[in-house]
Amino acid sequence: MTPPVLDFVPLWTIILGFGVFFYVLLDGFDLGVGMLYGFAPDLPSRNLVMNSVAPVWDGNETWLVLGGVGLLAAFPLAFVIILPAVYFPILIMLLALIFRGVAFEFRYRDAEHRTFWDHAFCYGSAIATFAQGIVLGAFIQGFHTEGREFAGSSFDCFTPFSMFTGMALTFGYGLLGAGWLVLKTQGELQDWARQLGRGCLVGVLIAIAVVSLWTPLMQPSIAQRWFSWPNVVFLSPVPIITAMLALWEWHSLRGRSEVAPFAGAIGLFVMSYIGIAISLWPMIVPYQFTLWEAASSASTQAFLLVGTLFLLPIILMYTGWSYWVFRGKVRGDIGYH
Repeated sequence: MTPPVLDFVPLWTIILGFGVFFYVLLDGFDLGVGMLYGFAPDLPSRNLVMNSVAPVWDGNETWLVLGGVGLLAAFPLAFVIILPAVYFPILIMLLALIFRGVAFEFRYRDAEHRTFWDHAFCYGSAIATFAQGIVLGAFIQGFHTEGREFAGSSFDCFTPFSMFTGMALTFGYGLLGAGWLVLKTQGELQDWARQLGRGCLVGVLIAIAVVSLWTPLMQPSIAQRWFSWPNVVFLSPVPIITAMLALWEWHSLRGRSEVAPFAGAIGLFVMSYIGIAISLWPMIVPYQFTLWEAASSASTQAFLLVGTLFLLPIILMYTGWSYWVFRGKVRGDIGYH
């Protein structure tokens, strides 16, 4: 009798899902701070805004590497279809992240061209965010495949829907960045961050509403998932909780709480993430291949899992430690305190 084969797909789905979410959350506020940086009123404010993410910004991108490697290792079919389909926005994102990183370092070492590096930091953050939003939109709308290969054009990802999700993610990361600055700054700069946060929140809520209507119209399977009976009852907590979080976030940005704006922004991202997962489950190549159909062999997943389960706690520990060390407010004279 052949022994049953262990199913590692659910575990790898959780690992990959959490990896992507941690990247969106951690590098999201980081990129959001970079975009808001361009609106800072003066040089001391810009210094504080940049210093608020200086100790953690490069470590946040560890999760991007984990997500890419995890997709390749655990779901190779999804990797070979998705990567060619979104080749150009990923290339643009990586170039923007590199340019942004260079600007981060050179701003302090090349004072003569500081204005140039300031713009590079801001625009690099915005372009990287917009490119990520295009990837998200292309993923949701699906890919043209023939057999087990991508059969479309590398420009198919540039559609009205993906352009809209690019703008939506820009507002979303801006909201995360504003929440981070409220948490890390004080006085007039904190009030400035609250004001920008309110503007970003309006953009986020419009984006959530539009995407929530657009995706069911674009894909009948999503409409069936959300609006058929009794799913409409079982899934109703998702929009209800999202609306409650949006109201809480608005009041926290208008009030004096320092933790709530960042926590509320995270909550809105969590609910949006859950909404996308519900719409697409169990597909990893939307409307073409499920997680199980795209997975590597059980032996391959088991072998890779050993190293992943060893490294993942280390990544979590040093990430948590870095945020703990640099907790508190950032100040221009003494850094963190």
